[in-house]
Amino acid sequence: MGQPEQQAEGAGPFVTRLTSHPPGGGTVVWESRDARRRGTVVVHPPGAAHSRHARADAVSVGRLRRLNVIAASAFVIGGALFSVGAGIAQFGSGDALRCAAVYFAGGLFFNTGGYVSLLQVINAPLHAGGRLITRRWRWWSYEPMRLDWLSAFVLLAGTLVFAVNLIDSFLRGLSVQQTNRLIWVPDVIGCVLFLISGHLGFAEICHGGRPCARPRSPGWWIVAVNQLGSALFMVSAVAAFDRPATGDLVSTGIANWGTLTGALCFSVAGVLQLCEHP
Repeated sequence: MGQPEQQAEGAGPFVTRLTSHPPGGGTVVWESRDARRRGTVVVHPPGAAHSRHARADAVSVGRLRRLNVIAASAFVIGGALFSVGAGIAQFGSGDALRCAAVYFAGGLFFNTGGYVSLLQVINAPLHAGGRLITRRWRWWSYEPMRLDWLSAFVLLAGTLVFAVNLIDSFLRGLSVQQTNRLIWVPDVIGCVLFLISGHLGFAEICHGGRPCARPRSPGWWIVAVNQLGSALFMVSAVAAFDRPATGDLVSTGIANWGTLTGALCFSVAGVLQLCEHP
């Protein structure tokens, strides 16, 4: 038997969609996000009027479903806690220690969601011959030539940088320069990493560097809402810069509202993610 003809699509060297034409006829379409999140490839048998989904086995499906629930729930709870923290800062007592504690709790859930998102990538079933094969379980892998791995890894790195920002926010008696260096700089870096992760997520869904709109795709909506949240976090971070001359924030209101609305976006995206399962 000959080898199937294949057509690869993606951004740069990254393959995110692979269309195969087996020697016996028909078409098999593998997409990285569908394989990772839904555990499926699309198969169009020769002579058939409609395509069907070839699914991974029960082990992979159960694994992917559990990981998806954990990651989505972590982002829902983490986003909700961040919103509460911003609400306390804007409408409540404004107690810095209380806000820091709520933010820190939310950050732990973001860390969990980031790591489990990476686990979804490295334990996604392998594509071979028009079907999905279950991998052995792994807690870590280094696969920088996979666009989905890069997106998840950058997201996890962003949550860890945010953790530095949240831990440093418990420090007291800092000068303006120390506050900007220890709290503001990690905040901005974390926002940049979130935005990069979202850009890579769009590249995976759009199978290239050009932006696209796919309103019928749950995955596109998840990435879009998360990217909006990341942009609002960045607005909040810029507004939270301490002016060296006065020690005041650029805009306390914008900083709080940016965090609150951005965090709600992550919670909404987490709810949407619960629907994108095998």
